[in-house]
Amino acid sequence: MWRITMASIGLALAVAVSVPALAHHGWRWTTGNNIELTGVIIEAKLGNPHGLLQVKAEDEVWTVEVGQPWRNERAGLADSDLAPGVEATFIGEPSANVSERVMKAERIRIDGRTFELYPERD
Repeated sequence: MWRITMASIGLALAVAVSVPALAHHGWRWTTGNNIELTGVIIEAKLGNPHGLLQVKAEDEVWTVEVGQPWRNERAGLADSDLAPGVEATFIGEPSANVSERVMKAERIRIDGRTFELYPERD
């Protein structure tokens, strides 16, 4: 009985810790509609589980989620394409909480080139 109780507690803790992480990943946290954001990258943290860019667009700073390293590479992006100082246009879905200034990029345009991170999405 003690083992079952401890296993149940362990499982409950594991679920409680993982649910917030799952809530952000995927697309559920977005509006479901695309916007276009043009700005200059001021900070880049690339890697797993996905890259995060800080982008200055007009008088606001947005956090733009880009793909995992393999997804960026598949799209033809190099890390240098997402470096501070690069001006880019991001097309993707913003957070449903508009005050967050966060978006998940589906495609990126840099110097007339378009990089499709999620070619299966509109």
